[in-house]
Amino acid sequence: MDAQDGNQQSQQFILGHNVFLLKHSDVPDIEKVRLKDEVLNSVKSNEMTPYYETLVADKVVELDQSVLDSMRAKNEEEIKKLDEKIADAEENLGESEVREAHLAKSLYYIRIGEKEKALEQLKVTETKTVAVGQKMDLVFYTLQIGFFYMDFDLISKSIDKAKNLFEEGGDWERKNRLKVYEGLYCMATRNFKKATNLFLDSISTFTTYELFSYETFIFYTVLTSIISLDRVSLKQKVVDAPEILTVIGKIPHLSEFLNSLYDCQYKSFFLAFAGLTEQIKLDRYLHPHFRFYMREVRTVVYSQFLESYKSVTNEAMAKAFGVSVEFVDLELSRFIAAGKLHCKIDKVAGVLETNRPDAKNALYQATIKQGDFLLNRIQKLSRVIDL
Repeated sequence: MDAQDGNQQSQQFILGHNVFLLKHSDVPDIEKVRLKDEVLNSVKSNEMTPYYETLVADKVVELDQSVLDSMRAKNEEEIKKLDEKIADAEENLGESEVREAHLAKSLYYIRIGEKEKALEQLKVTETKTVAVGQKMDLVFYTLQIGFFYMDFDLISKSIDKAKNLFEEGGDWERKNRLKVYEGLYCMATRNFKKATNLFLDSISTFTTYELFSYETFIFYTVLTSIISLDRVSLKQKVVDAPEILTVIGKIPHLSEFLNSLYDCQYKSFFLAFAGLTEQIKLDRYLHPHFRFYMREVRTVVYSQFLESYKSVTNEAMAKAFGVSVEFVDLELSRFIAAGKLHCKIDKVAGVLETNRPDAKNALYQATIKQGDFLLNRIQKLSRVIDL
């Protein structure tokens, strides 16, 4: 991928996010005009002929034949030069120079958005590579291709390959980078609990600036932690984490979102939550899970509120959250019906009564049920044997 020096995000991930926003129905038309200019400038500057053709086919941009022909000619010229360097290295230089020449061709294919050829060339480069660390770097390039095209099958296989390589060796810096890549994959595939653990492990060692900034990383860490951690763990690992405290104030609404939940300031929590919804909806990795995440957050906050009461009036809960009684009634009835909240609504008295499940009692009931099932199977078997 178009790797950047220092702490900068890869240009291709910026391009991927801009293309996502161009396709998003909630982005204003005037903003899309600016985004389209940025996308075209990025495509032209990187001579991304194959990717430009894909964008034209998807009707994201209009075809400009002269631009296409110009980029294609530059691609052919550059690939010819790279092939000549490979041939020269194979004839006159050592194995290290041959590998570097093949890697240069791989990176050029990645830069212009030629996915299949890039993957093929990376495999060729791998055959010329001996060191485990260098093989790991090739896997990271493959992972970046996977995230750019949102190819989760490719990402999953690459993560497994990286883990196998680490069994042969590998340094801690690359292992920590892989945790962020795997965490992003888990978050993008709705495995928020595993994503939380991987992100929290990487807070103090974060170096994957090619994927996103540290602020974005903290944004993802807080969002996934809120629906994955219990209250005690959230306090220890997130609310009081010095790495998070230094950054969280730079992200709009995130500090209020986290602290108002922990401090049980539910009205403030809902206001902060409303402010964050747009950021979640317009995030390339979180957008497919927007509705799911909204439900999970509300489940967490309603469960936390009800935990303190044996019974509470609808009016008191509505006041605590800064909403109407009708909203509370409608909202909770959906969550109760879905089995997300353990309580019942007394509509006549206007009261919510909690009925928290008893873990020991549930285990006892499950044992009785399984025992009955086993006895029935034994009786059926005995009848067959008697015959």
